[in-house]
Amino acid sequence: VSMTVPAVDADAFEAAVEPFCAALSRTEPKAGFWRIEGLSATEPDPALLAVTLELAASAKGVAVPDVRTDAVPPRDWLADNLAEFPPIGIGRFFVHGSHFEGRLPPSRIGLWVDPAIAFGSGRHASTSGCLQAIDQLSRRRFERPLDMGCGSGILAIAIAKLWKVPVMAADIDAASVGVTRTNARLNGVGNRVRAILADGYAGPVIRGGRPFDLIVCNILARPLKRMAVHLSAHLAPGGVGVLSGFLTRDANDVLAAHRAAGLRLRRRITIDEWQTLIVTRPEEF
Repeated sequence: VSMTVPAVDADAFEAAVEPFCAALSRTEPKAGFWRIEGLSATEPDPALLAVTLELAASAKGVAVPDVRTDAVPPRDWLADNLAEFPPIGIGRFFVHGSHFEGRLPPSRIGLWVDPAIAFGSGRHASTSGCLQAIDQLSRRRFERPLDMGCGSGILAIAIAKLWKVPVMAADIDAASVGVTRTNARLNGVGNRVRAILADGYAGPVIRGGRPFDLIVCNILARPLKRMAVHLSAHLAPGGVGVLSGFLTRDANDVLAAHRAAGLRLRRRITIDEWQTLIVTRPEEF
């Protein structure tokens, strides 16, 4: 599902099409306009999609945008990903897939990660920003870390290898939990990374594991804002949160939600148009 809309109307139309899609993305084909693309496992109902977009257009006082719905041809995404996934150095980490046959560079921590159907190869700016943040926090010792929205498990594995501590990794997607377990085992930290299926911070396992002294959360701006108060409640006094998965234009909104939950900004990491925030919970909070 795709459409091109004025930038000022993009949020409204993205929100309108979001219920029909499993994943959404934006690109800027020209100044002042955004191209919104969504993927769905089945073709959205044309009449329902049309009515939803008409309501959004009416609320904004603009014309209904032209929308295309096209079938995506079958593709071996895993094979394509491996071909497009050369090794990459990020701070002290060296991220590579199973097809890498070279030697690990000196003084680097190797992360063998095949994302498969889960997000997190290290090449995306949000994942790279999180790895840079973890690298920058390396001088501090963490004992109870949590990777919320673990995807491929790359961040949980990096934490387990860097600090040699048990890491809890949680995701709402069962496939991601399976991929995380596989990748943790391949990296020799299967006994340190505990991957569980969880809907955010809900559930007895997450509650029973708190307080965490480090929480990394690489998801999207909207869920990050919704979960800010829960992150703060599960973070130990003096603990650190690493937030990513959003564009720089959304960073201040994400930060405002976490400031309202009692957290303070420690550092920003900007890569291309993406930003990663390092926040802390005050000792006296």
